[in-house]
Amino acid sequence: MRIRKVLLMALVVGLVFSVGTAQAKTFVSIATGGTGGTYYPIGGGIADVVSRYAEDIQATAETGNAAVANLNLLGTHSIEFAFVQNDTAWWAARGEIMFKNAFPNIRAIATLYPETNHLVVMKKANIKNIYDLKGKRVSVGAPGSGTEADMRCLLDIAGIKYDDMKVDFLDFNNTVDRMKDGQLDAGFVVGGYPVAAIMDLATTHDVDLVSFDDDFLAKLQEKYPFYIKDTIPAGTYKGIDRDVQTPAVMAMLAVDADVPEEVVYQFTKALWEHIDEVQRVHAKAQLITLETAFDGLSVPLHDGAIRYYKEIGLEIPEVK
Repeated sequence: MRIRKVLLMALVVGLVFSVGTAQAKTFVSIATGGTGGTYYPIGGGIADVVSRYAEDIQATAETGNAAVANLNLLGTHSIEFAFVQNDTAWWAARGEIMFKNAFPNIRAIATLYPETNHLVVMKKANIKNIYDLKGKRVSVGAPGSGTEADMRCLLDIAGIKYDDMKVDFLDFNNTVDRMKDGQLDAGFVVGGYPVAAIMDLATTHDVDLVSFDDDFLAKLQEKYPFYIKDTIPAGTYKGIDRDVQTPAVMAMLAVDADVPEEVVYQFTKALWEHIDEVQRVHAKAQLITLETAFDGLSVPLHDGAIRYYKEIGLEIPEVK
């Protein structure tokens, strides 16, 4: 009877310990994008790695509506982590362009990979540089979108106003459709190359991409530091047989400042110590490296991320 009592007590203690351990787990969600895009599979890969290697965290990737919607979720403390673009994070922190209110709680874990600016033009329109857009029919992106905000930045540096052009506010697919129909001379698209819609256009029409020289890009980065310099390799799109130098924004993994430092530290540590596993889930994930983790950083790093980066000897960048 005594043995049974001892075994029963041991069982009770074991159950209490197990419950206590389960309750110690912190559950977090990562807002990504649609299931057909890039954010969702990479976010799923990160959630899997963090859940397996960060002892106290269970992470889940949630479908989302990409950068602007995800920043609204972060800004209102409705989700812990999110995939965003560094440019839209910049606007969100300031309450500008597409954000009515500033979200000062937006923090960064790292920037991930470039999302390249494509200024696509019909060859017959004779547009050789951004200044040639004056008087032309141009799609600048869907109204209030991150794409349109990026186009505003480029036009600002070029000293061009919407009134100087015949402007349409169209998304990627509608931009390409209008160019196919001969209703546009140029269109602006932001996305990791190759962009399927541009590939489709280039197979049936003579198109080109506008290059930006070093002087223009230096002025752009001085005023809008979230930009990086990127190159679209020759042959990416049919008929464009030269490298195209162009600005790019960065996909970025962001976090609510209110998430505890220890949670973000464990999350960041698990991510980078097992980044090879994340890199296998999608071609774009292969561009996620510690060497480029601060490129185009547009909001401050979270204290938990800073703790990890200092631990491995990285210098923490100052974000204006």
